[in-house]
Amino acid sequence: MNEQRNLIVSSSPHIRTPRDTKVIMLDVLIALAPAFLASIIFFGWRPIMVTAVSVASCVLFEFGYRKLMKKPDTYGDLSAVVTGVLMAFCLPPTVPWWLPIIGALFAIVVVKQLFGGIGKNFLNPALAGRAFLLASYAVLMTNWMPASFQNVDAATYATPLASLSGGALSSVSLGAMLIGNVGGSIGEISAVALLLGGAWLVYRKVISLRIPLSFIGTVAVITLIFSRGNPHFMWMLQNVFSGGLLLGAIFMATDYCTSPVTPKGQIIFGVGCGLLTVLIRYFGSYPEGVSYAILIMNLTVWMIDKNTAPRRFGTEPKRPIRDLFARLGKKKEAAE
Repeated sequence: MNEQRNLIVSSSPHIRTPRDTKVIMLDVLIALAPAFLASIIFFGWRPIMVTAVSVASCVLFEFGYRKLMKKPDTYGDLSAVVTGVLMAFCLPPTVPWWLPIIGALFAIVVVKQLFGGIGKNFLNPALAGRAFLLASYAVLMTNWMPASFQNVDAATYATPLASLSGGALSSVSLGAMLIGNVGGSIGEISAVALLLGGAWLVYRKVISLRIPLSFIGTVAVITLIFSRGNPHFMWMLQNVFSGGLLLGAIFMATDYCTSPVTPKGQIIFGVGCGLLTVLIRYFGSYPEGVSYAILIMNLTVWMIDKNTAPRRFGTEPKRPIRDLFARLGKKKEAAE
């Protein structure tokens, strides 16, 4: 019996998966849940208000911009929700309700939508929104509330990272840093909650360990060697578990569209983020350097990808930096 079989030729992609953007963003939200619960335990109702306003603003600005520009709606992919949560996690719990709205406007409209929407922005929107707010409202962005201090409207409180920036170990115990009983931004206080969220993302294969391990490992190695006259091991641990290092390394530096796609490039990216973080913490006027380190490295992703892309069989490797210097050398020789 002769069977007639039809060969169907179609364009790529040939491998399909049910894991779309919405599923990935939902996994990220699940991973952020432990840190959100920890913030509520130690800060009370404030994180709920700040996060709700931030998320609602991000979604509304994305919906309004897409409608105004007559583009398809994208708020259903949950990327705006993730941006809102991450930006809220970078804010002190004492900020007024209108501050997340301004940050959401800058993050969604200026950083994300004006460059074409999800996948086309070259900066992390949440971190860019935080940087904009810090530059515009420095006092409000550095007005910290101590953990378990829920019955006041505002409080000025030195975070563990503020003590470290002065060259001295923080009086806050390492156990308090691990569980979250410290002052700081909403989503950065509990190291254990952030590590649980990171473990979920790795288990779900949303992220790989290359960027987080190279990022955190670089900070750990440098602070272990250069302890500024303090006990080496304790100095390193306090630098790793204080501030926004774990939040940035796990949830922000691993952003798909603002991080390298090649394995070697991801390691270079993580090492660069860690190096810049320590330099800003040690020599900068602001105690935290994670957000600016990631934003600076976001600008180098194109160069990292070009110089670490695998070579196709039978072709010469493309090395833009080497080729640039070669061309400059030839021009100099011709001029002479």
